[in-house]
Amino acid sequence: MLAVGGQRVTEFLSSVLPVPGDSRLEDEFQRPLVTLTFAQSLDAKIAGKGGKQLILSGRESMLMTHWMRTKHDAILVGIGTALNDDPQLNSRHIPEDERPSHLPRPVILDTNLRLRPDCKLLKNYRERKGRRPWVICDANLSSGDGRKSILEDAGARVIGVPSVDVIWISSGFIVIPDLLKVLYNFGIKSLMVEGGATVIGSFLAECARTKPNTIIDTLIITIAPMLIGDDGVGYGEKLLATQIPSLKHIQTEVMGRDVVIVSALK
Repeated sequence: MLAVGGQRVTEFLSSVLPVPGDSRLEDEFQRPLVTLTFAQSLDAKIAGKGGKQLILSGRESMLMTHWMRTKHDAILVGIGTALNDDPQLNSRHIPEDERPSHLPRPVILDTNLRLRPDCKLLKNYRERKGRRPWVICDANLSSGDGRKSILEDAGARVIGVPSVDVIWISSGFIVIPDLLKVLYNFGIKSLMVEGGATVIGSFLAECARTKPNTIIDTLIITIAPMLIGDDGVGYGEKLLATQIPSLKHIQTEVMGRDVVIVSALK
């Protein structure tokens, strides 16, 4: 079992996460290093009925996740997670005397600009408790209804990325390689993708469609000792067998009550 102190967690994460500045990625792929990470129940559920937030991670694995955030330039979540959980995407669970000064950039994948202007991310930015959130939307979205201006007035930076119709997910879905290239060009060299279900499924499906190492570098899954049942939301229901990438096991650690599995995609 891994003792969850700052130094031990940092050593663990340093041993499993790739190092930013990989010249291969910069020269060939022009994208950030990507860590896909989430917590799930034993029956592979990540949220409750209707996407309601579930507290799955125990204290130790939650602390590990917050340390992991400090090792990335940005954290990406989908609009469903932003609306249902109203997350802060910071490192507040790290003891203040150990907490690194680096704060990751919150990035919300919000094709149709549904983010609430009074959300915690924007409130924290206005109160100088967090970095300015970036909201990624469909570049073709009309600004006539004022949604873009409302979010910008609340403090967000709104960035348009071209979208395409992807029937199995939704209409107006932003292409992941295009998204990663845009973030890279804006200076994001390491990206932590936290969910929710649609975002997780989309990244995994894109890995199966293209060469895996062009999308995700590390997959870190925390498994909590609980069952949710049919009311829970999983991330694999819409994935076809051909959309599931192959994995290479890197390391497994027990953190408190939870099991953390680290894999690479092959």
